[in-house]
Amino acid sequence: MKQFPYALIAFRFLLAPLMLWLGYVFDEQYTKLIVALLFLGLLSDVLDGIIARKQNTSTAKMRRLDSQTDMIFWLSAGFTAWFIWPRVISENKFVIWTLLGMEASCYAVSIIKFGRETCTHAYLSKFWGLTLLAAFTDLILNGNAGFLFYFCLVSGIVSHLDRILITLILPQWQHDVPSAWHAWRLRKGKQVKKFMLFNG
Repeated sequence: MKQFPYALIAFRFLLAPLMLWLGYVFDEQYTKLIVALLFLGLLSDVLDGIIARKQNTSTAKMRRLDSQTDMIFWLSAGFTAWFIWPRVISENKFVIWTLLGMEASCYAVSIIKFGRETCTHAYLSKFWGLTLLAAFTDLILNGNAGFLFYFCLVSGIVSHLDRILITLILPQWQHDVPSAWHAWRLRKGKQVKKFMLFNG
């Protein structure tokens, strides 16, 4: 069981190329399968953290691996959507590129300040993960860039601003920081209870 969280992270990592392949050789019959893979990816993200905490094996190494796998998984979902609905993605490329630039900025700020990548697992990041699932489900099934799509983009921008603030505020690198407010408390030397909305 102590290795099971790593198995879940590996499972999510392997879902990424499978989604990309299904998107690249797309056939209409694959849409529900791709959406099922998205749900399985999010479920594995939730369970790996829960199990690791119950087994008392949630280390910085595991959390960093989890974060990088999340990034690969959702980027793959984005490219999969682009393969299937290129027009929709092209019509919204400015906002999408803005979001990708902010993701790169999160990494750049953390690497410059701490010499390692960001690994906050913040509340807003987790909420953004839920909006990503909803937006990609609607987009892949229906080719729809409606409310869920734009709500996801706005949530992503807010989430990235929070992550950048967390990194700027923290006095030293730390994983699992719920919000910029919690980072401020840590900076002031106060204890922060690491309760997460879900433990992924």
